[in-house]
This record gives sequence, C-alpha cells and structure tokens, in this order.
Amino acid sequence: MKRYRTTKKDNIFPLKIEELEKKLNEEFDQNPDLSVTTYENKNKKALIFYITYQVEGEKVENYLLETLLKKDFEWNNSTILNEIPLSSGKTIDKFSDIGKGLLIGNLYVYIENENSAIEYSLSNKENRSLQQSETESVVLGPKIGFTESMVTNLNIIRWTIRSEDLVLEKFIIGEREPREVRLIYIKSLANEADINTFRQRLQELEIDVIDDSSVLLQYIEDSSLTIFPQFFTTELPDRFSYDINRGRIGVIVENSPTAIVAPTTFFSFFQSTEDLYMRWNIGSFLRSLRFLSFFLSTILTPLYVAAVTFHYEIIPTPLLVNLGESRAAVPFPPILEALILELMIELLRESGARLPTKIGQTIGIVGGVVVGTAAVQAGITSNVLIIFVALSALASFTAPNYLMGTTARIIRFPMIILGGLLGLVGLVFGISFLIIHLLRLTSLGRPYLSPLYPLVWEDFNKAFFRLPPQFHNMRFKSYRPKDIFRFNKGKSKIKKDIDE
Repeated sequence: MKRYRTTKKDNIFPLKIEELEKKLNEEFDQNPDLSVTTYENKNKKALIFYITYQVEGEKVENYLLETLLKKDFEWNNSTILNEIPLSSGKTIDKFSDIGKGLLIGNLYVYIENENSAIEYSLSNKENRSLQQSETESVVLGPKIGFTESMVTNLNIIRWTIRSEDLVLEKFIIGEREPREVRLIYIKSLANEADINTFRQRLQELEIDVIDDSSVLLQYIEDSSLTIFPQFFTTELPDRFSYDINRGRIGVIVENSPTAIVAPTTFFSFFQSTEDLYMRWNIGSFLRSLRFLSFFLSTILTPLYVAAVTFHYEIIPTPLLVNLGESRAAVPFPPILEALILELMIELLRESGARLPTKIGQTIGIVGGVVVGTAAVQAGITSNVLIIFVALSALASFTAPNYLMGTTARIIRFPMIILGGLLGLVGLVFGISFLIIHLLRLTSLGRPYLSPLYPLVWEDFNKAFFRLPPQFHNMRFKSYRPKDIFRFNKGKSKIKKDIDE
C-alpha cells in the first residue's frame, strides 16, 4: 500500500462509484482481502468497502446490510446515519483518512456523488485473555498484567484508578502504521510542566511505526546514549496506578502490554508495590537489600580481580592460602579468568531465557552446575571466583525492574577491566564516573538522583525505606505534584476503641 500524505487534492469527493472503486484498487494494489461491493436502490448506488478479516462479519450482515437493503428509505449520508443501528458512524471526506481507517478495521459506505463517505468502526480484534505478568513476579498483591489490547488496558486502568480527574489523552503516532497512544494522568495531581513536556515529545515524534512502548520510550527519553533507563516500564496495573496516584504521568501504546511511567528516579527502579503490602519494617529491609544487591552485583567480581591482581594485603591470610591453592592451576590472569566466567554465566542466562520455560530452567540449573564444576576441574577458573560470580549473578536478579538488572550486568564488565588494569584506583575511578554520569541524567527534565540530589529530606522515607503508614501523608516532593498531601496526618494518629 502506498504511503498516505495529506495534500490539497486529498478530498476527492464527490465522484462516481466506478472511479472510487478504481482508485481503491490502485492504492491497495489489487489486494484480494479488500472487499469492494456495489449496491443499487432507486437509481442510487452505494459502495461498501472494507478489509474482510478485520471487521465483524455478523454486524455487517445483521445491522448494516439488512437495514440498508430491506428498509425503504432514500440513500444519502444523513438518512443512513439515522437508520442504520450502529453508533460509531461518522462522515469522512479525506481519502488519506479512509486508507488509514481500512487498515485498522473500519468499514466505509459511499453514496455516489456525495461529498463524503460514512465510516463505521467494526474492527474484529483478537485479544488474549487476562493473565499473570511473566516479567514482574510478585508474592503479595494483584498479579494480573496488561495485555496487547488498548480497550482492555483502558478498562483495567479505569477500574484501578476510579478518579473523576483521570485524563486519558489520545494520540495517533506512525506514518505508515498508525498506532493509538494514550497519555494518562490525574489532572489534580500531575505537574503541568511535566504534562506539557510529555505531550510535546509525543506530538513532535515523526516515525513510520511504533513497534512497542519500549521502542517509543527510546525516542522520547531524555538521553539515548546512557545505559540507565530513564522512564519506568511495567506490566502490572497496580504498579501503574500506584505511580499515577502519586502524581506521575503514564503512557500506554496499542498492541503493547508494557506501560511507561515518568518522571522517575534511579531509586524508583528498586521499589516494588510488594513493599506496600508488607509491614513497613519488612518492606524497608527488602528495599535496602535491593540497593545493596545492586552495588554488590556491580562491584563484587571487579573487587576480587583488583585484590588478586594488585592488593593481596586486603585478603585475610587463611583465605589467601586457599585462594593461592585454587589459583595454582589456573593459566590465565585474574582479569581474563573473570571475564571468561562472566561470559559463560551470561550465555547460560540468555539461553535459559530464550528456551521454553521448563527446558530453560533445567538448562540454567544443570548447565550452571556442570559448567562450573568442569571449569574448576579443567583449571580454567578458581572455585573462589565461582562463588563471587554466582553471588553477583544472584544479586542482579533482586531488582524488580528487568532493565535495571540488565544494566547492573553490563556495568560489571567495564568495572572488571578497570579493576584488572588499575586495581582499586580503577574501581574508584569507575564508581566516580558512574556517580557523575547519574548526576547529569534527567527524567522528563527532573533530576535522576532525586531525592539524594538535589537533597529532599521529606522523600527519604519513600525512596530508601518505609516508615509506618501514618507517616506517609505526603507525596513525593521531587515530582512536584499539585497536591502534596495524601491525608491528614493528625487524624491518622487518632485511634479509638469501640466503647469510646
């Protein structure tokens, strides 16, 4: 099909039925799936055209054709819109809009010599049923995930966010394959500047097609060169509603089960809605464990390489003896030994993810044991390094967000190289570079390391740990919501027995 562009000659109506039929066949290159049928009544001709498998056949037969052919009324746009019992009818006068509408399941009726065609939205969409999200596992709380259906996702969002201020702005993005995109926020909470920034980025985006929300994300984020994700992505409606109710802005894309949330911070990627469903002290412990795990995942193996290569004095003597014995048969320097083992772990992880679930789990467990044992016996690596690499791999899995876990895995490799070449000085240099890089990053124009930089003390109990619920009376100041207070803190402390 040809690419549609609006021109001065885009409005081709009125014209003869034969002319319109010829133009449709030319534009769609004689597509066999394009149904073009001419009907006649009282010297009036009507052309009905649509793509066969994309419309609901029962509605076409029972509502459209039965009313059009069996009822006695004059054929023109106004009477057809009044007589046919379909609520989605409207007139379209641009041929480019008709071409795009056919591709998304619209049906068109054109009465000869009328100034416009009638459009009916009768799309026959195939949707998978609601099921548990596979990429974000939770123990407590709702487990249902988004689907590829825009209608289903909007319905879920309406059920989870029952606010009269909920706004769902509609955008159509894509020149060749238009996709519906929704900008979602609560009008009385979301910062107006953030809404305008997000809206502007969507409106100014010119692209042929958006394959998924993750692709859209890469076009509208603040920096496309960094490895750190700047917008949060989720498949869980409860996590999406949690962020929207805190004053953030969300985006969902047609045919994508992943929602986008912004602005976000580096620390948001270690938060989970599960923290809310547990007691505050348990939630704080788990959140702190995730922060520690991310640090260990990026620094543990590089620290081993730096210590074994340059700094034996920091290793305890009993461990140093065992380490020397285990490395006696290893022919490679520590940096090469660590890189080989890390690559093997990444190969096992990637192959396990791509294989069917049951086979992937078996490959991951058996492959890890077999490869690790064989590597030690063959003298390729030491058993001490296997422990460090295994701990680093486990630590990277604790991040609730897959993108941040992947970031930790990738950062580990340059850190190993720095530790192997420059020792602890190289590690300090690498960590300093990461901190400076994070300080320069923004998400929708907001500082990426907030509330740590700039310092916002009031947000510490929401970003790094949790206090009892009565202390969470304020929303994140870092996002600058219109309404900063969630509830009255004074009244929340009042507790009365039933006999009072």
